[in-house]
Amino acid sequence: MKKILAFGASSSKKSINKQLATFAAHQFKNASAEILDLNDYEMPIYSMDKEKEDGIPQLAHDFYHKIGSADVIVISFAEHNGAYTAAFKNIFDWISRINSKTFQEKPMLLLATSPGDRGGSSVLEIANNRFTFQGGDVKGSLSLPNFNDNFDAEKGITDPELKKQLLDIIASI
Repeated sequence: MKKILAFGASSSKKSINKQLATFAAHQFKNASAEILDLNDYEMPIYSMDKEKEDGIPQLAHDFYHKIGSADVIVISFAEHNGAYTAAFKNIFDWISRINSKTFQEKPMLLLATSPGDRGGSSVLEIANNRFTFQGGDVKGSLSLPNFNDNFDAEKGITDPELKKQLLDIIASI
């Protein structure tokens, strides 16, 4: 049985990206899903001085080990000003100090959504371009535009073509 690790790359308590990541994680066959909340991994803002003074926080090690214990990683990115949220970027910065191959060669599904037409496509492009250098084996990605029109809390993705695209990526992992 595959172990899926999923999270929305946002600290919002009502994160639409956490909803999308959770939905996607539960679409894998013969798999168990662990859903992380970035709020459980809040750390000081990364700086070289902070690392030199205090070392790498235990929460960074905990997050890194969660990645290591997974068979597949599913991340759905919130987009702040066209890039990662500060919450995700800070965790990413800390765990990259443990190992520059942050994602430990794990297969990854990268997602993004937003209430707008572009569906977080700018941050998704950044992640797609960056994560292979960080040890991610990106198997596919999907931007879900207009979250409120294309997602239902009970049914998940409601647009048939977008749902098919997601399920096709999942089937290939």
